[in-house]
Amino acid sequence: MSRLKDSTMPYSEETAGGRIGQRIAAARKARGLTQLQLAQRIPCSKSLIAQVERGHKPATPALTAGAARALGVRLEQLTGQPYEDPQRGRVYATVPDIQTAMLGWDLPDENLPVRSYDGLAADVAYASALGRKATYAKLGRMLPPLLDELSTACHAAEGADRERLFGLLAEAYSGVTAIAYTLGLFDLRSQAMDRVQWAARESADPLRIGRTQWQRATLFLQAAAYDRGILLLDRVRRDLGEDIGRMDDPTLSVHGAVHLRSAMFAARAGNRPTAHAHLDAAAEAAKRLGRDANHYGLEFGPTNVAMHRLGVAVEMYDGPEVVRRTRRTRLPANVAPVRAGRWYMDAAKGWLDYGNREKAFAALQAARRVAPEQTRNHPQVRETVQTLIHLERYSKESLSGFASWIGIT
Repeated sequence: MSRLKDSTMPYSEETAGGRIGQRIAAARKARGLTQLQLAQRIPCSKSLIAQVERGHKPATPALTAGAARALGVRLEQLTGQPYEDPQRGRVYATVPDIQTAMLGWDLPDENLPVRSYDGLAADVAYASALGRKATYAKLGRMLPPLLDELSTACHAAEGADRERLFGLLAEAYSGVTAIAYTLGLFDLRSQAMDRVQWAARESADPLRIGRTQWQRATLFLQAAAYDRGILLLDRVRRDLGEDIGRMDDPTLSVHGAVHLRSAMFAARAGNRPTAHAHLDAAAEAAKRLGRDANHYGLEFGPTNVAMHRLGVAVEMYDGPEVVRRTRRTRLPANVAPVRAGRWYMDAAKGWLDYGNREKAFAALQAARRVAPEQTRNHPQVRETVQTLIHLERYSKESLSGFASWIGIT
């Protein structure tokens, strides 16, 4: 896997610490660009670039992706990922075996014992549950032998059994995309996404294929290629249709999830009316569904719509709306930890933009409680923490402890 920085380089202050703003400034200066010229290429305001480079504001995922594209560098060169020490990082340590299993996608082991469909389905369900809980180290240890067994089973099966097994394989490969995203291993994520799409097509399940395209759209987010992502999501919605009155529950979930992702694309592109139109369409689908469901691992329902309303407000730097959403929304006890973790990360960023540092840090602590592995590895968390440290200008024991926990010294 190619990287700008050697993925085997020793853990250091460079990889663990350092703000994205500092890396943006270094790359900008190396290319002979002024802050105004970079802002025009992204595009965004010059004042935002200046504040991010100075550490007065955290770099959002949207700004980081846009800067990487404008500067012609890889995204991980700006985020500094992966953050975990290769000698100690429990999630990172699972990557080599995952990569080996990924390479063997078309080389079934004829001597490998293969269990029944029900046994394999139970393991895939358990792997999905681990991803839902954001327990990525355990998931990473489980995936390589499961991928090997599923690949062997798929190649040996025929007819409907083969299609069902490929559906399981697509879901298992999705676990790889989750781990790769968490660590910032974007080459591995793209490779895994190719495997997901291949297995989904072989499953001959139109909804799984649509769900896979929804998942693929995130690659365009990280590339700041918003027009392409919007085109992809428009195509998925066109294939599904817009008449929610004729949709069954799984179709409603895919349809609604695509609208939610479309809302995030519109927000990143700066199109507030379109973002809210997609949110409202998703809300209608969630209302008809009537509950929080988990078809195809989408976690779609009223709670997910509320979470995306906060996410759009954060992307649009809408402080008053962030306050309203965080005060009005109470997450159900059974919400997926990986979703709750992202909610609290967004809340932290929103509260910091609004000027309330205490609430921002409280939200980070909540994210750590519900999804520690996800929180420890997310660039937005590190940016929020480093901005808090910069703004406080003195050492708070609790903030220093949190910073040390995520690897900032």
